[in-house]
Amino acid sequence: MSIHLVIIDALNLIRRNHSVQPDPNDIARTIDTTSKTLTRIINEAQPTHMIAVFDHHLQDRGWRGDILPSYKEGRKPMPEPLKNGLEAIQDAWWQLGIDSLLSSGDEADDLVATLALKVAAHQEKVTIISTDKGYCQLLSPTLQIRDYFQQRWLDAPFIEHEFGVKPEQLTDYWGLVGVSSSQVPGVPGIGPKAAKEILTQFTDIEAAFASDELASKYRKKLDEHIDMARRCKQVATLKTDIELGFNLQDIRYTGPNESQESVQ
Repeated sequence: MSIHLVIIDALNLIRRNHSVQPDPNDIARTIDTTSKTLTRIINEAQPTHMIAVFDHHLQDRGWRGDILPSYKEGRKPMPEPLKNGLEAIQDAWWQLGIDSLLSSGDEADDLVATLALKVAAHQEKVTIISTDKGYCQLLSPTLQIRDYFQQRWLDAPFIEHEFGVKPEQLTDYWGLVGVSSSQVPGVPGIGPKAAKEILTQFTDIEAAFASDELASKYRKKLDEHIDMARRCKQVATLKTDIELGFNLQDIRYTGPNESQESVQ
């Protein structure tokens, strides 16, 4: 039997549903909306396996904060009503037959990446449901990213149009440009146009830094800030070697039921 694993970037989906609710304190409405969204995703994707991956609400900035102290510094906390409603949301999703994986020491992004690549490496189909373009570094013939809210695939042509680079160059792109939403600074003076120019000529940051052919207007910037570029790239790179503690059989999707045990 062919496999189609659907991984839900849970807080990404929940926050976007919650942000458009007329009453942010009405968690019952958020539960209903997210459940309907997931039902539509299931009907469209027809998964054989499925899981929703959550960041723990007490999650700190983890290993990325150790590498780059500015990482996610000052980010607004989750609204209290939503934080208090997460368990009820997980219960509602469980009733739909979707188990939840709650991160502890690692960010949910790294758990998603590890699971997705592990399955895709066996030439099985994986779909990550998220608006987060950070997952696009994982793209492969059997691994795809679906922006459900914009009803689009975040695929290689999208990356080329959006950033002007290949999916495998995205972490180098962010190493140069930074990620403003996560307080990842990149290299001062290098913006999207310059990064695209550099990564069109060279495969990655290290090749550009080592080459005598790097344009002089970029040479001084990289010479002065190569350490920051490397750290920003490292922070933008998803970990794919986390111990998950469960196997694919544990997250087989069999439809709504009340007899599964949670993968926590």
